[in-house]
Amino acid sequence: MAKQKKAKAEAGESAQPWIISYADMITLMLAFFIVLYNPSDSSNSQLQALISYFSNLGLGANIGGSTLSLGRLADMGNNILALPSMERGRALGTAMREAVSLFNPQIKSNEVRVTEDERGLVISLASDVFFKPASATVNIEETRDVLMNLASLLDSNEVGGRKIRIEGNTDSEDVDPAGPWQDNWILSANRAWAVLKYLVDFGVEENRFQIAGLGDTMPIASNNTAEGRAENRRVDIVIIDQGHL
Repeated sequence: MAKQKKAKAEAGESAQPWIISYADMITLMLAFFIVLYNPSDSSNSQLQALISYFSNLGLGANIGGSTLSLGRLADMGNNILALPSMERGRALGTAMREAVSLFNPQIKSNEVRVTEDERGLVISLASDVFFKPASATVNIEETRDVLMNLASLLDSNEVGGRKIRIEGNTDSEDVDPAGPWQDNWILSANRAWAVLKYLVDFGVEENRFQIAGLGDTMPIASNNTAEGRAENRRVDIVIIDQGHL
C-alpha cells in the first residue's frame, strides 16, 4: 500500500508541470483568438505580447511553444501583424472611432448615424436635414461643416484610399406627380450625386467613388410611421471593406 501511494505521488508530481504548461497554452490560445476576432480593437503591443508568450511556452529547448523560436513557424508569428486583413481591419476600426468623435454633435441630434455592417463603415446623412423636401439640392449653408469634416475623414490615413459608395435612399411614399422627379429611384440617385459633387469639391478624389440610387428598397425602419420614414430618407456614405469591392 505504501509503495502504491508513493508511486501515485511520484506520478502526480511528474504530471504537474505538464498540466500547468498545457493549461497556460490553452488560456493564451483563447486570448489570442479573441484578439484576432476583432483586430481593430487590438494594439500591436497586445499582439506582440501574446506572440512572445507563445514563444516561451514549454519546459525545455525542444518542448512546446519554445519551438517557435526557430524556423518557418517563427516567421509566421513575427509577421502576423503585417497580414493585410489585420491592417485593414485595424484601420477601419480607427476610422469608425474617428467618425463617432468627429460627428458627435450631429449623432446626438440624429442628423448623422455612424454604423458598421458587412459592407464596411457606413455614415448616414439624414435627407430631411441635408435636402429640402422633394429636392436634390443640398442645404449647403446648414451642412457645409459636416460635409467638409466628412471629406476630411474620407481623405485621412485611416481610410487610406479605400473605395467609397454613396447610396441614396427614400421612404416608400410616392413622389409628387407634379414634382420634378419621375419616381423615388431618380430622386435617390440625384441626392447621392449631389453629395458626391460636394465631397469632390472639398478635396476627395472623384475616382474613388461609386453612386447608387436605391429608392425605398433598403429601409432601416418601418415605413408605417412618420419617424420610420424619416429614418429611411437618407444618404449612406459607405467606406467599403476590401472584401466587398
